[in-house]
Amino acid sequence: MKQHIQANNISMAYRLDGPAGAPVVVLSNSLMSSLDMWERNMAALTDRYQVLRYDTRGHGATTVTPGPYSIALLATDLVALLDALKISKAHLVGLSMGGMICQYVGAHFPERVLSLGLCDTASEMPPRSLWEERFAIAHEKGVPGLVDGTIKRWFVGTFVAREPEQIEYVRKMILETTTEGYLACASAVRDMAQSTMLLKIKAPTLVLVGKEDPACTVDQAMVLHRMIQHSVMKVIDDAAHLSNIEKPEEFNSLLRAFLDSVA
Repeated sequence: MKQHIQANNISMAYRLDGPAGAPVVVLSNSLMSSLDMWERNMAALTDRYQVLRYDTRGHGATTVTPGPYSIALLATDLVALLDALKISKAHLVGLSMGGMICQYVGAHFPERVLSLGLCDTASEMPPRSLWEERFAIAHEKGVPGLVDGTIKRWFVGTFVAREPEQIEYVRKMILETTTEGYLACASAVRDMAQSTMLLKIKAPTLVLVGKEDPACTVDQAMVLHRMIQHSVMKVIDDAAHLSNIEKPEEFNSLLRAFLDSVA
């Protein structure tokens, strides 16, 4: 069950699982998803870690405020959530937009970060024209108009054919995103420019990417790896954007080994 707490003047939906008093791992979701995107990763973490999942502003059961948002705002939301739950430090793991939020927290709130897991993410998201095209579809058809293209980007074709139940689960999650929430958060992703900021990150960092990811490519992951001083990079074969859902065993194994090495 999701719980709610007031943080940064909004109601944030979250779940806290795992042993009380254990080190906290925060999982931050992608655009057009919710904390439910992490279901396939929970069992690999909750024996040793307390895992905090939350719905980003504009997504899931968290408040939708008027947009556009910025990554800075979304990062401040995360820090405010940690404050509200009295969590002083955590391992931060984010995928796509979640990874962008974690980069910002790592650079601007280093005292709150034990380590960073930056998964299928980037420090910049050109070209602008691509976003204008998606925004036009959202204005005309709403989020349903974006579903098929999104699933095509998020997963390799063989996974779509092999796991229809997972695709249906993800489709439902996407459709629960409001058009207003999508446009507000997508604006933050579109306008982000964080490459130079990466130099400020001092926490141990895992950069994880699906080899076939067309949204946040291996080349973009390489930028993160080169710019962040204490980082390691791992590539998951035969996976696209949501590598945590496509290749959960490999994703979980790499993330867990990294967290254990830091902890």
